[in-house]
Amino acid sequence: MHQPYVPDDTNMREFTWPAVLLGTFLGILFGASSLYLLLKVGMTVSASVPIAVLSITLFRAFSRSFGFRRATILENNIVQTTGSAGESIAFGVGVTMPALLLLGFEMHWIRVLTVAVLGGLLGILMMIPLRRAFIVKQHGKLKYPEGTAAAEVLVAGEKGGASARMVFIGFGIAFVHKFLAKAAKLWADEPEQDLYAVTASGQKIGLKGAAISGDLSPEMLGVGYLIGPRIACLMMAGAVLSFFVIGPLIATFGEGLNQPVPPAYSEVDTETQVDKGLIRNMGPSDLYRNYLRYIGAGAVAAGGIISMFRALPLIASSIIAGLRDLRDSGGGRSARRTERDLPMAVVVAGSLALVIALAAVPQLGLGLSLEGVLGAVMILLFGFLFVTVSSRLTGEVGSSSNPISGMTIATLLLTCLVFVLVGKRDVPAMLTSLSVAAVVCIASSNGGTTAQDLKTGYLIGATPKYQQYAILIGAISSAVVIGGTMLALNAAYTHYTKQGFPKTTVRVPAGAARQKVGQPYDGQDDRDYRVLALRAGEYEGVPEGWYLVDEEGRLTYKMDVPIKRERKIMDNGAEAPDRFKAPQPQLFALIIEGILGGKLEWGLVVIGVLVAVAMELLGTASLPVAVGMYLGLSTATPIFLGGLLRWLTDRWRGVSPSEAETETSPGVLLSSGYIAGGTLCGLLIGFLLMLLPAKLFAALNWGSQYFGEAYAKGESPSAKILSLGMFLVLAVLLLGIGSRKTTQQTETVSHS
Repeated sequence: MHQPYVPDDTNMREFTWPAVLLGTFLGILFGASSLYLLLKVGMTVSASVPIAVLSITLFRAFSRSFGFRRATILENNIVQTTGSAGESIAFGVGVTMPALLLLGFEMHWIRVLTVAVLGGLLGILMMIPLRRAFIVKQHGKLKYPEGTAAAEVLVAGEKGGASARMVFIGFGIAFVHKFLAKAAKLWADEPEQDLYAVTASGQKIGLKGAAISGDLSPEMLGVGYLIGPRIACLMMAGAVLSFFVIGPLIATFGEGLNQPVPPAYSEVDTETQVDKGLIRNMGPSDLYRNYLRYIGAGAVAAGGIISMFRALPLIASSIIAGLRDLRDSGGGRSARRTERDLPMAVVVAGSLALVIALAAVPQLGLGLSLEGVLGAVMILLFGFLFVTVSSRLTGEVGSSSNPISGMTIATLLLTCLVFVLVGKRDVPAMLTSLSVAAVVCIASSNGGTTAQDLKTGYLIGATPKYQQYAILIGAISSAVVIGGTMLALNAAYTHYTKQGFPKTTVRVPAGAARQKVGQPYDGQDDRDYRVLALRAGEYEGVPEGWYLVDEEGRLTYKMDVPIKRERKIMDNGAEAPDRFKAPQPQLFALIIEGILGGKLEWGLVVIGVLVAVAMELLGTASLPVAVGMYLGLSTATPIFLGGLLRWLTDRWRGVSPSEAETETSPGVLLSSGYIAGGTLCGLLIGFLLMLLPAKLFAALNWGSQYFGEAYAKGESPSAKILSLGMFLVLAVLLLGIGSRKTTQQTETVSHS
């Protein structure tokens, strides 16, 4: 019989306003930083352990400084429960909402906020009836590694054995490093060196179409350390395959072609008269934009689906166990404190109310139409199915390895196929399909997180009902902020260009939104323009994308949105803002356009699928390799180095791989600080870019002021060398702290 740390008959402060408010604040903080990290890397890391550590330390600091009472272990658990929702909602929002822009729909704030809030709440409500089945009855079988680690931290903190000092140290170092590299431009934040050159005598040297690059930021190093050497190596292998093998092959065999190879199109530079649509004129970034991203997306899709099929036995057992044990839930009424859930009536009525609310929002493409009714049914069906699957798989493999992307792909494929069967292949069906997939994705992600939190509560003796209240509050508050953050980041990282499209006159819908032009033309042009999305082939010679149109209907500016970054240099010669690198939005848009729109670069996508199949035949997990193929060397390199550091520190400390999965060592805490500091500084820079006038923001560019424009752009060898040196400082510090052997082992929570 399991005996929790806090006995069932103990009355202790638990659901208090200080705990809820601190959890809400930390959830918003880590949710926003997780969204930024996701858009850069395509993945997030669990925030439960860092939030638990910060809660213990902050409450203790307040107690010592102001004489407040010390927080109880159950209050600290409420903090981490409330705060944990932010990371899971950030994942669902970040991988689905940018696909709206790729499909030609506006990323309207109502769409983003509705999907974020209601999807998050739906995942929590659907998980509650499964608590007894997975957390109680499967105790000892389902490990829930992040939930168990959080419980160990809370118990150690109660006994005085936990400290957030390393998290704060990592946060400060990463924040300063990121600001000096990204805003002050004192060294190259993403140095790159081509591996191909033509000498003065015409001799060709190196590997055409290849370049060495690295996003040498603290958050990338921290991610690599946390995910470990195995996944980091697989991602690096995928990047090497894509950017050192497939890309150079395309460049080599396309050298003699005089016509663009689709999906590339003729794009003549007005100054140099060079056609950038020809393969021989493409650099590594052009090859990625036109070809490699489709191959990588196909590999990610196949890897996600294969991971789903591999988990089918667990999926089947999850569904059967969940349905079998629902009748034993007792409606949430129990005399024992540690067995009290929210009533089943609240769960059922709340789930139905959320789906009705989703259907009532016209911006989601649901409503009372055939698409809307089918969409509502599929949200309920796929939502409960994949919340069940996610909750069970989280117990088996943890949050980091939970194939949420694969579940979303499966939802999207099934939804699109249903619409094809009923003859709905129009634009509204595309919007509805993405809305269904987005809600199910967020619900599945939050369902897994809720299961981890309830496992933590089960181990320490929390009241489930209070935890469920806490994560509902955390989901609402985090979702609102994350939705706004998504919109703000997209606006901050969008730039406008007058190049690459004809100044054609087009038809503009009467209800088209209006806006002013942004960087680099903000301040020079104060006119209002109408916003228009054009699909491929709609006007001859006009590439698809988002445009600003004047009153006469002329295309005036093209919006280079970060999810589909097309130009690395803006019209004023400055470096364009970062692109969003997450592969999932591109993949989801490809699936929808391919099935419902009949438009897909099938040849390139199938190549990626076959690469994933080949990896599986070699006995290698294909999904991490596929993610590396899509993200490329710039992202995979620092993650690989972080994984290498984790391998070294674990060997020196004598920690086995199984122990490392749930460990909360100083190196893990420092890495968490690296991630939090780097991502939050990146968010701050993005907001400053949007809010500050261009001249005022340029005043922060010390690299340009003192060392010249080429240095600030990272083109100078000295900027690249200094970047490597500063990254080495981060790595050496992490290696030194991560190699320390702890003098006091964290007491393991009883599983008896």
